[in-house]
Amino acid sequence: MHALPFPSLRRLALGLTLTVAPLLAGCGQSPAAERVPFTPATDSAVLEHVPATATDAKARERAALRRALAARADQLDLALRLARLDIEEGRASGDPRYLGRAQAALEPWWGAEQPPPGVRLLRATILQGRHEFPAALADLDALVRETPDDAQAWLTRAVVLGVRGEHAEAQRSCAVLAPLAGAVAGAVCQAQVMSLAGRSRDAYARLSAALARGSHGADEQAWALSTLAEAAARAGDTERATKLFARVLAMDPSDAYTRAAYADLLLDLGRPSDVIALTKDHGQDDNQLLRRVLAEVALGTPEAPALAAELASRHAASHLRGDSLHAREEARFALHVEKDAAKALTLARANWEVQHEPWDARILLEAALAHGTPADAAPVLRFLEASGADDPAPLALAERVRKALP
Repeated sequence: MHALPFPSLRRLALGLTLTVAPLLAGCGQSPAAERVPFTPATDSAVLEHVPATATDAKARERAALRRALAARADQLDLALRLARLDIEEGRASGDPRYLGRAQAALEPWWGAEQPPPGVRLLRATILQGRHEFPAALADLDALVRETPDDAQAWLTRAVVLGVRGEHAEAQRSCAVLAPLAGAVAGAVCQAQVMSLAGRSRDAYARLSAALARGSHGADEQAWALSTLAEAAARAGDTERATKLFARVLAMDPSDAYTRAAYADLLLDLGRPSDVIALTKDHGQDDNQLLRRVLAEVALGTPEAPALAAELASRHAASHLRGDSLHAREEARFALHVEKDAAKALTLARANWEVQHEPWDARILLEAALAHGTPADAAPVLRFLEASGADDPAPLALAERVRKALP
């Protein structure tokens, strides 16, 4: 689910959440280790390799802010700016280490019961990124009580509730958002929640009408068009969805969320070659690499084994860090690449305990069918019925599960 980030209303990928274990400074160190000062042996020692794609104005700004905070960590305005930039970079690049860096910037206030509002918002965003949803919601609930005119807080709250499947409460947050951020932003928020609930045709119609009525900037338009693309895909209008996804990526090639959603649609349409072309230059992002692996395996290419091994090693490394937050993606890998239905089912069930987005439902339904234990998908059947879902793909899978039940 997309959401508008701080400090202005630009697009932010939150549905395909950037997940990360609680690492500080993105180096895989424990908090205790992070506090130990490090002095290079020589002036020429390399402390960090910055990717070529990051050598831009914001990368230089992040480096300058980090130096300033190293000298004095309690500069709140600088810490907030650095944390925002790190979160934005993490979502753009797919690199989860940036959430750890964002937390490090906020360290003087991180454990406070009553942190400054800006810190509370960013802390909730980082917690959301780790799938620590109850803690994130506790911060967001406090924040909307303290600063009820904070549009970002209401939007982030709607995102978290939508991911958890609490659609009615998410819609209430969207309703509060509309007068604060504008009719189009409110409509996008509401359409996203409706689509997550399986009512994508209605979501598409309502958001299209809002776009026709209201004015919006380029970033807001791309955010809305990506939402329309997802709704169209979920409603089964694949031709319209492909055109919308391509249009959004033409507007913003760095939109990792839209790229992954488009790749999923292309995989469903049996177009793995197009998926490879779409994702091959974005392999630093685990989510993009998963889609490429699925496509390479579908085609049986010579590159498939090495790419699958690379992704498996990344999963193993995440487990060593104590990170179990990629369960949905790992379940897809286990089911469709490793052909291990039991492993996929275990991962899909654990993932369903945490979040209830359409892909969470789909992978549990698929894994239960592949494992021959359709009753394991019963929670999804109940959820789809309670939400009033009418999207064709999950309903078709759910019907297969019902027919397979004893």
